[in-house]
Amino acid sequence: MCRNIKAIPLSELEVFFKEFCFEPYRGRQVFQWLWQKGIGDFAQMTNLSLKLREFLKERFTIEDIKLIKSIKASDGAEKFLWELEDGNKIESVFIPEPPRRTICVSTQAGCALGCLFCATGLMGFKRNLKGFEIANQIQLVQKSIGEKLTNIVFMGMGEPLLNIENLNDSLEIITSSIGLGISQRHITISTAGIIEGIEYLLNSRWKAKLAISLNFADEKKRGKYMPVARKNPLKEILKLAREYSTKKEMVTFEYVLIKDINDSPEEAYKLLKLLKNIPSKINLISYNEYPGLPYKSPAPETVARFQKILFDSDHPVTLRKSKGKEIFAACGQLAAN
Repeated sequence: MCRNIKAIPLSELEVFFKEFCFEPYRGRQVFQWLWQKGIGDFAQMTNLSLKLREFLKERFTIEDIKLIKSIKASDGAEKFLWELEDGNKIESVFIPEPPRRTICVSTQAGCALGCLFCATGLMGFKRNLKGFEIANQIQLVQKSIGEKLTNIVFMGMGEPLLNIENLNDSLEIITSSIGLGISQRHITISTAGIIEGIEYLLNSRWKAKLAISLNFADEKKRGKYMPVARKNPLKEILKLAREYSTKKEMVTFEYVLIKDINDSPEEAYKLLKLLKNIPSKINLISYNEYPGLPYKSPAPETVARFQKILFDSDHPVTLRKSKGKEIFAACGQLAAN
């Protein structure tokens, strides 16, 4: 059975050509055809000899993830449902916010974290996505909308920092000048707070922005609604966040406001006390309701009251207006239905 050449990292491609007595730079040429130019046929790789093109055709295929369907919301957001080679399904979302064109990509099929308020958690964990499957979402959405995407957020299905190896492979494709060519400054990696993963990013060459889904200022309550918090204490997360803000990019703490659970003034003051002396932004998100889950979004006046308390701090505070709610494409709603 022929191997999908898009699944092979650039470094392996160069080694492969060298082993078969071709110039190693041929690997870069093929990589560029696949990712920068989006070619799906070896015959179109015109700077390769006919002999080399036939050689590749005999040994490899060029396969993309399969689009099952896409749905567009009235606000312009568009959700894409993809099928992977093993039949698993994932979702990604295009978010137009001129001049930005942002994509929310998935890193896992399903999710193992089981946060009680998140629709993806209902699926359970299926598997990690491969690097090319992550990058392929970006490439295919760009082709669909007919424009280059400006911003990438790893906030789709799954926990990116539990899939570090494949996350690395995808970043190689995304940031390469002969790949998708998107600057690290326009990439955000969101995590529920995986300490080992944050440590890895801190010591890696990547300079992507880091967003931490905090959601609760109280350790006990956070552990109740986000089981992953029981093994990743807030004290360690906050220590790493301070270091990340100092050494790389200012960290963003994401806080999903859920009615009668974490939306009171007391919770707002707890949040400010927790984040004191940590250079960081706070991103507020009103909970996006999902059928089958009992949680509700707070009243607008409750959100405004919470936001006003935070405005009195040194933290830049943003209230994110979720797009794509009507098609279940907003934060926490991806479930590959």
